[in-house]
Amino acid sequence: MHDEAELRGHRRTYIGAIPGRIMESIRRAQVNNPLIMLDEIDKMGVDFRGDPAAALMEVLDPAQNFAFHDNYLDVPFDLSHVFFITTANTTTNIPKPLLDRMEILELAGYTDYEKVEIAKQHLIPQELEETGIKSTQLQIQDNSLGQIIHEYTREAGVREFKRCISQIARKVATKIIKGEALPITVTLENLQSFLGHEKVFLEKVREKWSAGISTGMAWTEAGGDIIYIESSFLPRRKNEIKITGHVGDIMRESVTCALSYVWGQPRFKNCSSSC
Repeated sequence: MHDEAELRGHRRTYIGAIPGRIMESIRRAQVNNPLIMLDEIDKMGVDFRGDPAAALMEVLDPAQNFAFHDNYLDVPFDLSHVFFITTANTTTNIPKPLLDRMEILELAGYTDYEKVEIAKQHLIPQELEETGIKSTQLQIQDNSLGQIIHEYTREAGVREFKRCISQIARKVATKIIKGEALPITVTLENLQSFLGHEKVFLEKVREKWSAGISTGMAWTEAGGDIIYIESSFLPRRKNEIKITGHVGDIMRESVTCALSYVWGQPRFKNCSSSC
């Protein structure tokens, strides 16, 4: 949304003027206290047509929304009884004054167990219905669902997970048309025949360790993982540390610790200053 008039409405002097989306939603609900959800408000834009965030500040502020002014209706309307819910992928792009008028609830991504249950109760039945496959013709084992989560998707939600299940269902439908034996069971052994090679490669614990390696843990909305911070001894560089990538202060401290461990090894203690 880029046009502020989509929330406040257009003045009646304009041809094709209509009320704003807020008042139009209340008209459709036919009550003055509906639940209104504003999705993806972090995608709002600002241009010559105005700033939608300025209109939202009046809509969401309890000190102002009791007299919300729609340009088309041209009369104040009480929005204090309306319950607003907004969603966003990140709060970085939301203006701070607007963010101050909200109560922020952070929702973490689904766990592996929750994703498996969502697939069994919702995603798989939906895909079977869309492809015309009976539940007795296709069986996907739980460990196969876990393998799809770990090696083919890396997300907080289940969109890519659903695409993988849809791909399996379509290939099974093709096999049924060709007259292959039923039922078809998706296992760990034949999973690659449906989805191809794995797309996500998780870091594994190393069996052999060498000097200059430090272990860390990373957390994102898609889940957690272990990471390795490595430093290499460069004899031709004097008092210089090479750190690649966009790293923060904590990661730089980890690199310094790993490098200090390398310099503390017995074979490096007698190293000359030219090292």
